[in-house]
Amino acid sequence: MRKSYRHTYPSNCSAPRRRARARVAMGSLFMAMVVAGVGCTTTDEIIIDRKGVDMARYAADKAECESYADEVRIGEKAARGAATGAVIGGAVGGISGESSEDAARGAGVGAVAGTTRGLAEGQRARVRVVKQCLRGRGYRVLN
Repeated sequence: MRKSYRHTYPSNCSAPRRRARARVAMGSLFMAMVVAGVGCTTTDEIIIDRKGVDMARYAADKAECESYADEVRIGEKAARGAATGAVIGGAVGGISGESSEDAARGAGVGAVAGTTRGLAEGQRARVRVVKQCLRGRGYRVLN
C-alpha cells in the first residue's frame, strides 16, 4: 500500500484563506522594506556648487533654511496616510478575505503603508523647502 505524502490542511483553512494569509505576509515584507528606506533622503545630501561660496555663510544659511523646513507638518501627513491606508487596506482585506479578521489585517497593513508613505512624503517636502530656500539665497543646488 502506497502512503500519500501530500499535506492535508484543516477543514477551516481553505485555499482562499491561505492565499489571503500569503498576501498579508507579502504585504508585511514589503512594508518592512519601505520603512527601511524612508529615512534615505535628508538635507545632509544636498549638493551645491562650492565655487566662490563662503562655507561658513552657507552653513548658517542652510541652518536657517532647515528651520523653515521644520514648518512642514510631517506628523499630519503620516496621520492622513495612516487613515487613508487603513480604509483602503480594510476594504481590500474585506473583499479578498472571508472574515472580518482579514479586513482588520488589511486595515493594519494599510495603516502601516499609509504612515510610511506620509512620512516619506513629508521628508521629501522638507528637503524641497530647504533646496528652494538655498536657491532663493543664490546658491546653485546641483541635485
